[in-house]
Amino acid sequence: MRINPAHRINRVQPDGLHATPGYHHVTVVEAGRTAHLAGQCPLDVSGDLVGAGDPLRQADQVAANALVALAAVGAGPQDVVRSVVYVASDDRSVLAAVWARLNAGPLAGAFTTASTLLGVTVLGFSGQLVEVDLTAALDD
Repeated sequence: MRINPAHRINRVQPDGLHATPGYHHVTVVEAGRTAHLAGQCPLDVSGDLVGAGDPLRQADQVAANALVALAAVGAGPQDVVRSVVYVASDDRSVLAAVWARLNAGPLAGAFTTASTLLGVTVLGFSGQLVEVDLTAALDD
């Protein structure tokens, strides 16, 4: 696939690599500003954990928080150029369910880009099961 320099963000599926379930292997951003969001956690505005024991409810809260953070810098899911999703589980069906939930919600556009899904042992807050780390390209 050829890169179109007229586009600010180009998402690429190189020949010779496996097909992906919705994301792209490579994202190219033309020179400009970027926003690097802190890992978004399933905490409400008061700092309380949402969805204890429920990774899907936590995915919803993480997505809601990420949308607020993106909006604060004038960006949206379509501006995300890199995502990493962390799930505190070694069960692939749980990882897949969280991935599906995020891709079915209002943050879905963030996961069409270069994305990584990881099962991890533990996350930063007691009871936390999901975290999302995003990088977005901003207008100059």
